[in-house]
Amino acid sequence: MIDQDVLERVLAAAVRTGADFAEVFAEDKRSTSVGLDDGRVEQVTSGRDRGAGIRVVKGDTTGFAHTADLSEAGLRAAAEAAAAAASQGGGGARTVALTRGAERVVSPVSQYPDDVRKADKVALLLRMNDAARGAGASIVQVSAGYGDSRKHILVANTDGVFVTDQQVRTLIRVTAVADGDAGMQTGSQSAGQTIGFELFDQVDVEDLARDAARMAITKLDARPAPSGALPVVIKQGSGGVLFHEACGHGLEADIIAKGGSVYRGKKGELVASPLVTLVDDGTMRGEWGAIAYDDEGHASQYNVLIENGVLTEYMWDYLRARNDGRPQSGNGRRQSYQHLPMVRMTNTYVLNGTEEPDDIVRATDYGVYVAKLGGGSVNTASGDFVFGMTEAYLIENGEITAP
Repeated sequence: MIDQDVLERVLAAAVRTGADFAEVFAEDKRSTSVGLDDGRVEQVTSGRDRGAGIRVVKGDTTGFAHTADLSEAGLRAAAEAAAAAASQGGGGARTVALTRGAERVVSPVSQYPDDVRKADKVALLLRMNDAARGAGASIVQVSAGYGDSRKHILVANTDGVFVTDQQVRTLIRVTAVADGDAGMQTGSQSAGQTIGFELFDQVDVEDLARDAARMAITKLDARPAPSGALPVVIKQGSGGVLFHEACGHGLEADIIAKGGSVYRGKKGELVASPLVTLVDDGTMRGEWGAIAYDDEGHASQYNVLIENGVLTEYMWDYLRARNDGRPQSGNGRRQSYQHLPMVRMTNTYVLNGTEEPDDIVRATDYGVYVAKLGGGSVNTASGDFVFGMTEAYLIENGEITAP
């Protein structure tokens, strides 16, 4: 994407005014999206976005500039703008020598989505539409979407880091609407991984659509949800959004540093049941948050955040880890080259326990069984959170009963 000698000269120019640190982050992203509604293809779009962001740090001040011009002149101009924002004097020459990092492949790709015809992507959505509508006469509307992206990133900095990574993601989703005597209900399903079009060798899109329709039809007969304090049993694999929002964000070092987390100052303390071990793992092959390197050039890692209920570690970006003397955790993430990095999760989940799921249900006299969580929100400072349930059932006398 950018030659090594060009990067070295640009970084040297960025720190010429006396900055402590400079970094180039470049990306080249190609993407496709397809949308279908009521059996009609509403949109098919493809795009490409490429450019570089340059960060310069002096003391506690950070300057940042971005450009879509990846020529040496364009990069130098952005570097000088970032340096001007960060520096007020100093100066002197500094030589920057980059060492190319080892190539890491966390999620191999066998069929790149951009090599697949758009007609084949549309065909997936049409199959989903037919499958969902065939699930029952009460299904009155189906919408579906497909998306893929292929992104190359490059990170180089004055610490000598120089790495590249390729990230390929493929996603499909479907929503079905059922109409009954009590009104309309919706069901939705999706599948997405950090792999290519081979996703559809693993995922049966028609089964996915039928499951969305089943969910909508089942909810037509749903009772009002009970109120009050009740035991809640979350289906295995369905609680990711809960732990992501309620725990994960509060363990990000930028929120910790601002005093906005209930977990601040609690390392080494019991913050959860001893049954809970919470992990953030960027090395999980194929999973949505899988990366070889984060957006600051540090290798993805398996990070244990809470172990047997005890808070053991936070997630870090480069600057906060450096300032606090902590090792890099591989959690520096960017929205795009136009944005500064921030601390964000990769794949955050709770390790399996020893209990059988059916035994947990049988041990519950009365409560709620959540098969699928919806969106939610959390106050990271207090730990209070609210979540919706998109598919849930009563537990009565140790059995899952009515929706």
